Amino acid sequence: MKVIIVDDDPFVVQSLDTILSASNDIEVSGTGTDGTDAVRLFGDASPDVVLMDIQMKGMGGLEAAEAILASDPQARIVFLTTFSDDDYIVRALRLGAKGYLIKQDVSTIAPALRAVMAGQSVLEGEVLERATSLNVREAEVPRDESALTGLSEREREVVRAVAEGLDNAQVADELCMSEGTVRNHISAILAKLGLKNRTQIAVYYYRRCH
Repeated sequence: MKVIIVDDDPFVVQSLDTILSASNDIEVSGTGTDGTDAVRLFGDASPDVVLMDIQMKGMGGLEAAEAILASDPQARIVFLTTFSDDDYIVRALRLGAKGYLIKQDVSTIAPALRAVMAGQSVLEGEVLERATSLNVREAEVPRDESALTGLSEREREVVRAVAEGLDNAQVADELCMSEGTVRNHISAILAKLGLKNRTQIAVYYYRRCH
């Protein structure tokens, strides 16, 4: 896969370039230091994945992602950042980012990029925990749930509850049904949406319903 790396810390860029270039299946086709570089490099290098920081001088990562996705809605953007701020997480997911990783264990980056190439969305543990705890469905902006048209209204309610981070017992309590019924609904939802687990349900809702 072809990857571009964009971060305003030259040491981080050099380190990631060295680490990723050591993998036989990854080619670093460009590096930059701000969002403007990211947009330019995406047009010039046509990368498979954009690995980018969020908070940078000049044009930030979120603004760059918005510009890139406007030109190519299928673009794969993975944020690698020290910021797990709730607002950043929600904005990244709503934009359609494929991944949100925290700069901690660099050994997880290459596997995460491979997962993104395989069609998965990747959220680092802390980010997933915080994302699923956010009450996104109560946001002031109405959510477009057209991506859930194949589900029954009851199944949609389960999807919303799972996206809030509720476990099966909490979903059952909130929706006044048994845990067994919740499990059955989740199995049906996974089958209908072509997903594999509860995490993917939450990510699907954040990314597709906005």
